[in-house]
Amino acid sequence: MSLLGGTRSSRLRLGGFGLLIAVFAGVLVAAPTGGGIDRILTPGFVTRSLEMATPIALAAVGGLYAEKSGVFNIGLEGFMIVGAFTAAGTMFALGGTSPTQAHIWIAIVVSVLVTAVLTVLFAVLLIRFKADQIVAGLAVWFVGLGFAPFTAALVWGSRSSPGLASVDAVAFGQSPLVFLAALLVAAGWVVLYRTRYGYWVQAAGENPEALDTAGVDVNRVRYATVIFSGAMAGLGGAVLLAHAGNFVGTGQTMVDGRGWIAIVAYLFGNYNPVGAAGAALLFGALDMLNVQFQTVGIDVPARLVNLLPYAAVLLVLTAWGKTRVPSMVGEPYETEE
Repeated sequence: MSLLGGTRSSRLRLGGFGLLIAVFAGVLVAAPTGGGIDRILTPGFVTRSLEMATPIALAAVGGLYAEKSGVFNIGLEGFMIVGAFTAAGTMFALGGTSPTQAHIWIAIVVSVLVTAVLTVLFAVLLIRFKADQIVAGLAVWFVGLGFAPFTAALVWGSRSSPGLASVDAVAFGQSPLVFLAALLVAAGWVVLYRTRYGYWVQAAGENPEALDTAGVDVNRVRYATVIFSGAMAGLGGAVLLAHAGNFVGTGQTMVDGRGWIAIVAYLFGNYNPVGAAGAALLFGALDMLNVQFQTVGIDVPARLVNLLPYAAVLLVLTAWGKTRVPSMVGEPYETEE
C-alpha cells in the first residue's frame, strides 16, 4: 500500500512540475514576441534568473533541514530581511558608499554570523521553552519587517540605503554567489542522504525516540539544524543584497516574500535540496519574466506577469497537498533520562 501511495505521490509531483513548466512555456509562446522565444530565453535572462533563484534556494535548503529534524522554521523571511540589512550595514560601515569587493564578502560572512547568533535564541525558544513554532516564526518576520527599516532610517535617514556595491561576475558573466549556492545545495544533498548525521536529522523528525535510544541527543540535532536554517536564510538575504547593490526597506522590504517562497520550494522539492533548488530556479525565472519583457520591448501587462510567481506558488501548494511532512514536525521532544 505504501509503495502504491509513494508511486502516486511521485506521479503527482512530476505532473505538477510538468504543469508549471507548461504554464511557463505557455506564457513565452503567447507573448507577442514578434521574433521568437529566443528573444526571451537569452543568456542575460538565464543569468538574472539564476541570481534571483539563489537566495530562495539557500533559504530553502536551510528550512528543509530544520523541518526534516522536526522543527518548522517559519521565520525564514524574517531572517532573510535581517541578513540583507546586516550585509548593507556592514558594507556601509566598512566602505561608505563605495565598498570594495572584499567588503562585500566580509559583509556576507558577518550576515551569516549575526543571523546564526539570532537563530540560537530562536532555537532555544522553540526547543528549550517549547514555544509555538508558528507564532515564534511569525514574530521573527514581524521583527525583521519593523527593525530593518527602522534602523535603516536611523543610519541613512531613509528606509532604504544609498547605492553601495554589487558583487562582480566571474565565469560566464555569472555571480560567484550562484556557484557558491550550487556547491551548498550539492553538499546539502550529500550530507542529508549519504552521511550518518543526515540519517540522524531524518530520524529526529520521524522517530526521535529511536534516535534517543541509539544514544543520540535529539534536541542537539534539532538545535544544529535550526541554527543552520537561520544562517542559510541570512546568507540568502546577504546574497540578495550583494546582487542588488543596495538595501530596500519599503513595502515588504527587498526580500518581498522570498522566504515564504523558499518554504514552498522545499515542499515542491519534497525536502530534497536539489529539488528545492530546481523549484527556486523556476520561481526565479517567473519573477524575471517582466524585466525580460521590458528589456526586449514586449508589450505584456506588467501586473499580469508579476502575478506569475504567486500563481505558481498557489499551483504548487494545490498540487503538493499530499506531500508527506516529517511525522514529528512541531512536536517538542522530552529527552528520556
